[in-house]
Amino acid sequence: MKDRKLSSDERILWGKVAKSARALPGRMKEIAAFEEEMAARLAAEDEVSKPPVPPTQRVSDAFAAVAPKVKKPAGIHHPLEKPTRKKLAKGRLAIDARLDLHGLYQDAAHDLLLDFLYSAHDRGLRHVLVITGKGRSVGGEGVLRRAVPLWFSKAEFRFLISSYEWAAQNHGGEGAMYVRLSKSRADYRGSVL
Repeated sequence: MKDRKLSSDERILWGKVAKSARALPGRMKEIAAFEEEMAARLAAEDEVSKPPVPPTQRVSDAFAAVAPKVKKPAGIHHPLEKPTRKKLAKGRLAIDARLDLHGLYQDAAHDLLLDFLYSAHDRGLRHVLVITGKGRSVGGEGVLRRAVPLWFSKAEFRFLISSYEWAAQNHGGEGAMYVRLSKSRADYRGSVL
């Protein structure tokens, strides 16, 4: 049972439980240490599962080892590439699904967004549009407009998303986001390397 994968419904349920859990007073240091240990363990597993490196790449890796390394912080996604963003904006690359979060409270919007992204990821969709709205206050940002990018860095969203960026004006501008979903492991198994 240890190697059993969670179904999409179980992942959604676990995401909701994890979101609602709060650490006991004085236990945050233990939780942070546990998260660091798990991240190191996952990184070690990824390192073991990598295919062998061709000899030509080993030479370039030797030169790269001399240069200082900058580690990307966990939970930070890359922006969409400019050609991909332009194709989405002009309609030459299809937006596979849309979700409008207008008028929802944060809790409801969070749960709906998580369910939507799990479902889209399970269906193998690549590009979706998430409409947050710009907010009602003059000169201020909307609550969901600020919250959604923060949610994307949380553990329950992180593995679902490859990148995201504010949408073009014709898709809602800064009140909507293009989201590229990460490929599922099944997508990688079917491809030829």
